[in-house]
Amino acid sequence: MSAASIVEDVRVGEESKNLSEKLNEVKLENGTTQPPAYDASNGSSSQGSTVAEEKPAGPQMTPIPYPPESAAIPTPPELTAEQQSKYEAVLETVKSWKEVPSTKGKEGPITESEILWLTRECLLRYLRATKWNTADAEKRLLSTLTWRREYGVEELTGDHISPESETGKQFVVGWDIAGRPCHYLNPGRQNTEPSPRQVQHLVFMLERVIDIMVPGQETLALLINFKTSKTRTNTAPGLSQGREVLNILQTHYPERLGRALIINIPWVVSGFFKLITPFIDPLTRQKLKFNDDMRQHVPPQQLWDQFHGDMEFEYDHSVYWPALLKFAEERYSERRERWVKAGKHYGESESYLRGGNVSSMFQPSANEDAPAPEKETMPTESMEGAAQDKETAPEEKKEVVAPVEESKAPAQTSGTQSNGNMDVMEVTPKPVLTTEGDRA
Repeated sequence: MSAASIVEDVRVGEESKNLSEKLNEVKLENGTTQPPAYDASNGSSSQGSTVAEEKPAGPQMTPIPYPPESAAIPTPPELTAEQQSKYEAVLETVKSWKEVPSTKGKEGPITESEILWLTRECLLRYLRATKWNTADAEKRLLSTLTWRREYGVEELTGDHISPESETGKQFVVGWDIAGRPCHYLNPGRQNTEPSPRQVQHLVFMLERVIDIMVPGQETLALLINFKTSKTRTNTAPGLSQGREVLNILQTHYPERLGRALIINIPWVVSGFFKLITPFIDPLTRQKLKFNDDMRQHVPPQQLWDQFHGDMEFEYDHSVYWPALLKFAEERYSERRERWVKAGKHYGESESYLRGGNVSSMFQPSANEDAPAPEKETMPTESMEGAAQDKETAPEEKKEVVAPVEESKAPAQTSGTQSNGNMDVMEVTPKPVLTTEGDRA
């Protein structure tokens, strides 16, 4: 699915610097890497997003940190009572999983990163993809956990994938009108022969796109330019590779494609799409736009000029690649830190994890926020009776326990601890990171 032509003066390790050194040096062009707080209800930022709209002095060469202020992130519909019930049933099931199965020697206890992956929105994506069939959703969720282990999604590294990305056959830059990150595919820039690493390249880039998504948005915009080049006249991927990619996308990344914008389609590619159309589900086919007016889908200042936008973008692998890796890693680390602070729960809110203006799904309820008294006080009458008993009782007599009127002790909490990202300390003890006993 990935494609690229060779750019001779771009190489990884240029100027004798390795990737880790570049990661330490790189800084995104359009300002700070610290994300502003987003309002998940409308996708807006509490600090605005003018930083993302500032035009660089020269061509854009790194990812743009935030969507433009004009981006309108749709508000997800409220769940019906039936849908909420089905979601809760699936959540209880995944909480009971102690191990992830595998037929390739990858079986073992579920890990923290896998629990973090099982967010509320993740479970809902699989429920929607299975038309709210809980058994099918649970089966597919577990199947994806197994696939992620066996495929080695978390083990794919920037160093391993870097050769595939040297010519810019895939890159992520800009945001569409709904605040989706724009993921560009340029088959005419193909620089390698068909191999498993080509498909790994696409999976790796999808994971980075997901890392940088903003609160309230869980889909991406895929922009494919089938323009040929001097070294690449056939820009259609092989049928077998195309089917493999489609299977991965539809099976393990359901409900992730928000829009696919495709331009410069030669007759051979049109034939390719006709061949793979039977393997594309109807909902996905509705999201495909061929040779459309791309400025209707992506703000001109965020749209690459090869798609008739106003953004001049220059791909220099030595600049872009370390910038993307650092940007994605920072976003992921922030998300994981919020998850740890909230208690490492299954079913956490993605909007909260991404720094939105929402609380954790597991923050203390209002009646748990009152501070507890230092100690219980006894009724006056009981205190007097105890004093009399103390005066008349011999030394050997056991201590008399004063009666206390039956009452409920005030709820005690550990309090709340808030920061700019609405992180909240939980009241209940943190769960042990095993699913044993969680189903009840």
